[in-house]
Amino acid sequence: MLTVAIASSDQGSSSQLQAALAQTGLVGAVKQWNMPMEKLPDVGETMPDIVFLDLARDSEPFFTLGAHLRRLKADIRLIACSSMIPPNHQLLLDAMRSGVQDFISKPVKPEALEELLNRLSQEIQPGDRRSVEKLIVLMGSKGGVGTTTVAVNLGVQLATHAQKRTVLLDFARPLGNVHLLLDLHPRFGVRDAVESLDRLDTHFFGGLLTQHKTKLEILGGVMVPEEWQSIPIEPMERIVNVAQASFDMVLADIGSQFSSEWSSVLNKSRMILMVAEANVPSLWALERRLVALTGMGIESDRIRVVINRWHKGDDEVLKTIEKNLKRPIFACLPNDFGKANTAVNLGTPLMENHNNNLSNRYRALAGQLAGVDSVQPAQKRSGLSNLFSTKR
Repeated sequence: MLTVAIASSDQGSSSQLQAALAQTGLVGAVKQWNMPMEKLPDVGETMPDIVFLDLARDSEPFFTLGAHLRRLKADIRLIACSSMIPPNHQLLLDAMRSGVQDFISKPVKPEALEELLNRLSQEIQPGDRRSVEKLIVLMGSKGGVGTTTVAVNLGVQLATHAQKRTVLLDFARPLGNVHLLLDLHPRFGVRDAVESLDRLDTHFFGGLLTQHKTKLEILGGVMVPEEWQSIPIEPMERIVNVAQASFDMVLADIGSQFSSEWSSVLNKSRMILMVAEANVPSLWALERRLVALTGMGIESDRIRVVINRWHKGDDEVLKTIEKNLKRPIFACLPNDFGKANTAVNLGTPLMENHNNNLSNRYRALAGQLAGVDSVQPAQKRSGLSNLFSTKR
């Protein structure tokens, strides 16, 4: 379904257009913007696929809004609704300068609108929208599988090896532990972002972050368990929007929590990395989590399974799991308890503490996610002992 907004100063005209949109059956909820707007949409708001500019006698505020929207979202489609069809030279010139791509006659006829929307829906492919999504969510199949460890070390490798501006959002409940694994002491965190939504733009957001010496930046998690009782989930989507406008890569550690309240954030993700271990409780929970995500409307191709603390002896079990899940294991991170435990206790990422197979695997995973070539050490390649499956 296409997402749509109507910018109008005429209630009657706006209502007629909304009714025509409903008749097409091609759009979901329609956002209404009353013109002239006291405050233009900011970078933190979710932008629709299409905006209808319901032009009035003074068209300048509409074209100003259109140009602003194009700066926020380059691929947004702007449609001018005008009683002057074809438009005169000056109106056409002003529209083109603001980024308007189509005109449609007022009052809008449902047949003409349906034809236009069908054409635009072919142009606005889900894959195109996915390409601008930067969010990668890390979720544990259950508690204790090392989701935060994976998030932190992946984030560090994205910032250093892949050289991407990367932020890690600590959304884990009941407490955030990201800062502990990096030996950081954040002054601000999720609660501060939620309490300041009315002024949360890229500049303000940057002031809430804490930077590690690897240049990975984090939004600190909740320090007191009771705080989540007063933090609604809806603002998390707004935080993600601002983060995506500020960084090349956005990671969100949501731990092992699972709730339909998070569906809006999960649906915004480019990818969900489901972290599990090759043991019965974790794999049992993994299968049920995947079914539940599908039930929430998450496309299966967004979900990747990452096996943490992998041993070579786990291969036979994992082959069975691949068969049951009808999907390949995306990545296997080898078990090195001594080095990993030392790194956690010291608050030092693996890449700084040890040059070993585990850190090499994190580096390769970061390279693949960021589209950067990684040089893998020579090793025997067979079955699940490969870091990545050949299937995508």
